[in-house]
Amino acid sequence: MKGFNFDFPINEFENLITKIGWDSLDEWYEFFDDKKDILLIDKFWDHRVNDDWIWGLALPLLSHAYKLKNNYSERKIIGISALPGTGKTTLGKWLESVSLKLNFKISVISIDDFYLPSEEMVFAIKNNPWDVSRGFPGSHSIDLMNEKLLNWKLNGLLNVPVYDKSLRKGLGDRSHWRDDNPDLLIIEGWFLGVKPFSIELNNIDKISPPLNTFENSYRKKIQSNLTYYLDVWRLIDQIWHLKPFRFEYMNLWKTNQEKHLFATKGNSLKDKKLSNFLRMLNVSIPHESFDLINSDVLLLINQERKLIKVGLN
Repeated sequence: MKGFNFDFPINEFENLITKIGWDSLDEWYEFFDDKKDILLIDKFWDHRVNDDWIWGLALPLLSHAYKLKNNYSERKIIGISALPGTGKTTLGKWLESVSLKLNFKISVISIDDFYLPSEEMVFAIKNNPWDVSRGFPGSHSIDLMNEKLLNWKLNGLLNVPVYDKSLRKGLGDRSHWRDDNPDLLIIEGWFLGVKPFSIELNNIDKISPPLNTFENSYRKKIQSNLTYYLDVWRLIDQIWHLKPFRFEYMNLWKTNQEKHLFATKGNSLKDKKLSNFLRMLNVSIPHESFDLINSDVLLLINQERKLIKVGLN
């Protein structure tokens, strides 16, 4: 793999490649070097994609899905856990498109697609301390998510809602339902794999400004809500955790994501609504919970979203 610019240790990366079913890094590289046409990843992003994202994340994830599909008779679900604005949604679009060129089909969905319908959402998020319209554990149709993932595993038919965050002037709502029959399913989400925290929550994170009494109290409610997601997490066969070296990088990424949403759809979170949403993302779940995600693959990224670690967790 000479000529590529990577900042992550190659030995850890090689361990990952052999663990997901390839005899060697050279064999894996030659497989994709033979198929340069599927590397056209840039058309899915608004900027040039660096070598590290292509060779360190996109192609390993694609090749892992390829091996799972070919080596197992039962249907598999891969989870991608990554904070908002990381780039996981765009990665999903590329995976769906490129998998077809390898003669199998990936479908990528988000836990956000299972946000409650607007009339139920109003009740579920009522009087939260951040005055946000969605986002935290407890704002999803968890039973529906569990049912739809399990049904796909049993019969191969995928029938899921699709959520449009630009509807209701940026408050969001379900727009339609999606029917599909993929060979492999990927589900992504910002707190995917997070479990209830077992120790005292108050002021565990160094947050500025500090948590107020209402936020501390509501955090405990969110911890209770997280218990209902555990059955969904158990249906996921592999988790890839795309994790920032510092949690606060997410603020810039999410802000840029909302700017792009406004430019393309005319509605997004802005000003006070955006700052409230960022506050919710920063404080609703203890940061240490993300260190405890039981992921199979861990990818660390810096503020510029360059991969600085790619390997087994």
